Amino acid sequence: MPNVTTMNPKVATKKPKEKLHRAPPQSYNAAMITLNDIQLSRGQTSLIEDGNLTIHPGQHIGIIGRNGCGKSSLFKLLLGQLHHDGGELFIPKDWRLSHMAQEVSASDRPVLDYVIDGDKTLRQIEANIASSQARGDDDALGHLYHDLEAIDGYQAKVRAEQLLDGLGFNADDMQRPVSSFSGGWRIRLNLAQALMTPADILLLDEPTNHLDMDATLWLEQWLQRYPGAILLISHDRDFLDAVTQHTLSYEQKQLVLYKGNYSAYERQRAARLALQQAAFEKQQRVKEQMESFVRRFKAKATKAKQAQSRIKALARMEDIAPAHIDSPFHFNIRVADKSSQTLVSLSDAHLGFDAATPILNKVNINILQGSRIGLLGPNGAGKSTLIKSIVGQLKPMKGDRHTGEHSRIGYFAQHQLEALDLNASPLLHIQRLSPEATEQDIRNFLGGFDFHGDDALGSIAHFSGGEKARLALAIVTWQAPALLLLDEPTNHLDLEMRHALTLALQNFPGAVVIVSHDRHLLRNCVDDFLLVAEGKVSTFDGDLDDYHRWLTEFKARREVADKPASAGKNLSADDKRKQKQREADIRKQLSPLKKQLDALEKSVDKLQGQLDDVNEQLADTSLYDDDNKKQLNALLAEQASLSQRLSSEEEAWMEAQENYDTLSAELSN
Repeated sequence: MPNVTTMNPKVATKKPKEKLHRAPPQSYNAAMITLNDIQLSRGQTSLIEDGNLTIHPGQHIGIIGRNGCGKSSLFKLLLGQLHHDGGELFIPKDWRLSHMAQEVSASDRPVLDYVIDGDKTLRQIEANIASSQARGDDDALGHLYHDLEAIDGYQAKVRAEQLLDGLGFNADDMQRPVSSFSGGWRIRLNLAQALMTPADILLLDEPTNHLDMDATLWLEQWLQRYPGAILLISHDRDFLDAVTQHTLSYEQKQLVLYKGNYSAYERQRAARLALQQAAFEKQQRVKEQMESFVRRFKAKATKAKQAQSRIKALARMEDIAPAHIDSPFHFNIRVADKSSQTLVSLSDAHLGFDAATPILNKVNINILQGSRIGLLGPNGAGKSTLIKSIVGQLKPMKGDRHTGEHSRIGYFAQHQLEALDLNASPLLHIQRLSPEATEQDIRNFLGGFDFHGDDALGSIAHFSGGEKARLALAIVTWQAPALLLLDEPTNHLDLEMRHALTLALQNFPGAVVIVSHDRHLLRNCVDDFLLVAEGKVSTFDGDLDDYHRWLTEFKARREVADKPASAGKNLSADDKRKQKQREADIRKQLSPLKKQLDALEKSVDKLQGQLDDVNEQLADTSLYDDDNKKQLNALLAEQASLSQRLSSEEEAWMEAQENYDTLSAELSN
């Protein structure tokens, strides 16, 4: 659609509105979506049998269930991309649906225009205005300007900018092409476009998967104010608790609607299962394990506020333990035979990628045996830089990094999913690490991650993102680390697996450092927080609620600092000269960084294109005939190689982008 600049003198003089949501139509309260005795299958797999559900206007419903049970298929059914095999589906004709696309767009549209494109009614009115202007049809223009005002079209750019700002994009990003961003950031743009779309029901499938905590908190507040209905698939229990008032659970191919958020669902299900005599003994063992952990923690708790927050969280977990009795995941993290008292230390360390402008200065941290640390900080502040420095992938530019004699590090990061060998089985992945281990011991271990039978012994080429994440965690925990470093470990994991990981971390005696936007995981597994912000790493003495308040205040301070109103007005001539020299030095550093970014972007685009070609070839079903086995294996090997190279290049791009953004922010200050 053309990007038309329109002007209505009457409207243009109005004060800009701080409005992020378009109101539903007047007929909104007159109807609802209903599913009656729905039968839904994918291929030979039955997903829903005799499913019944009513979605009322304005309801916020969280959808939960194991991976593969059919949650995303329900969305496809509502969007008309799948047809039910039986029963009745009714969607009111005047209900507008918006959904967050999962595919990664390679559009060359500027970011701001791409997001505004979500409002198709607005774009159609703009196109009609352009056509009427060309014809000189003043009468039609009058009606169209009225229509534009009726849908709050004059504030569309403001709404889009607010959405992008909330999701972590800065002002310089607004005119960059969508294709210049990595996959995770393009998914954020798909989310922004979905939020921009006027809708009566919003379908969101794992919207927080590619968000940091800053953006997750912003999205949470935005959705709380959303006047329409929401269907939300998420494995972030704190996010579900904050946004939803009903919970739709997939249970034995049935749709069971609970009143209340996820925590309310857990309590209701725990009460029901606790009455089942067959589960009683198992329930007691889980409860005793939790009580023992609470007692141990209380005995060594030293920080009053964080300790009380943690104890309350553990008590809640104890109460709802029976709700997870039938979970397929039960595992422990293997323990190192020996562990140094001091595992990793950074002393007066300057961390970053350019010695002239380190991202973090004079970092002093000691990770001791049994430390349980969570990293907090705004987007782009340097958390990933600190992680890589702790692991040893990034050497300090100044200062020292020391490790103890027995300091084996287990490191989980998202790019490791792409490094898995698609042709190998989960069993073979572990055997390569420990050839001396018996097959039965490995199979028992993998069973705790729900890899049984063919899933444990067959190729992982068909694995979903969640299954790959489980395998990557299994590989890390098998190696019995003294220090376990987890960078967003819950992405792609369903709620039951997240619960099992939380329990495993609670019982792991080694040291843990976690970066996660999953507040439930942090609240239940972390004793101390470190704050990474404004070039420093410091102890954060509060809990996560305190951090939320700190983050709000931090953003407010940055907004004030970014305003150019009187900047430099009262500076002396000498100060102004120094300021200009500093700005010139920063611009000089930005130039090679920009060239590096451009080169990495081209490399990522090239690799992505090659990977798309291979994936397209793999979609040919004839490849899976016995006669084509050799060609299939060659393509799978090429797919694995390209995926690994693409992941490496995207990681390099993100590091370069973080450094570029840090310098750009310094220039703007």
